[in-house]
Amino acid sequence: MRHLKSRFLPLALFAAGVLAAGCSEVNSTIDKAQACLEAPKIITELGAEISKLTNDPQAMDKAIDDAAGKLNNVADQAANTTLKEATDSMATTLTGITVQDANDAVDAVQKVTTEGAAYVEKVAQACS
Repeated sequence: MRHLKSRFLPLALFAAGVLAAGCSEVNSTIDKAQACLEAPKIITELGAEISKLTNDPQAMDKAIDDAAGKLNNVADQAANTTLKEATDSMATTLTGITVQDANDAVDAVQKVTTEGAAYVEKVAQACS
């Protein structure tokens, strides 16, 4: 009877390993799908928000920084390397934008719009 148990244990461990590997692949797919939905949403919401804040440079600066933080979180969870790199890059771009006055606000809206469109296109390619 002891011989049967010793054969069963490696088989059970192998099955558990295969199952765990399959689950990590599923988690990876879910993370990618979530990132593919969340990333463009963050940029779209930012674009809508900053267009309303052209007369409030401090609020615009905070909105841009908040969006950069959200993108960093998405990048940390992204299982896809291309998606992660694009999201990290966009977060860095947003972090580099400083809004101190009305002229900066106009420049920020233009930069977020331009860079955001290019980013959303990269995300679409990475997610297809």
